[in-house]
Amino acid sequence: MEKRLRIRRMPSIPPGQVRINPKTMEYLGIDDEVEIVVARKKRLVFKAYSLDEVPENEVWGNEEELRTHGIADYTIATCRAPLKSQEVV
Repeated sequence: MEKRLRIRRMPSIPPGQVRINPKTMEYLGIDDEVEIVVARKKRLVFKAYSLDEVPENEVWGNEEELRTHGIADYTIATCRAPLKSQEVV
């Protein structure tokens, strides 16, 4: 399952982590990591933590880290649970 979500830059989020609404995490089947794909080119994996304050259609990430990867604030990206190595056929 995947969903298009807005990526928001937040200075309070630690690098390597993102915050996602718990309902969105449940819908996408995310346990501890999320894969974010921007324009079918940039594929990033982050540790995912639930936070009720995050709107259901947004993902919050570290401001400096996202800037380093070239991801602008309010960018729309495809978010999904990453494939585990043993699931790849």
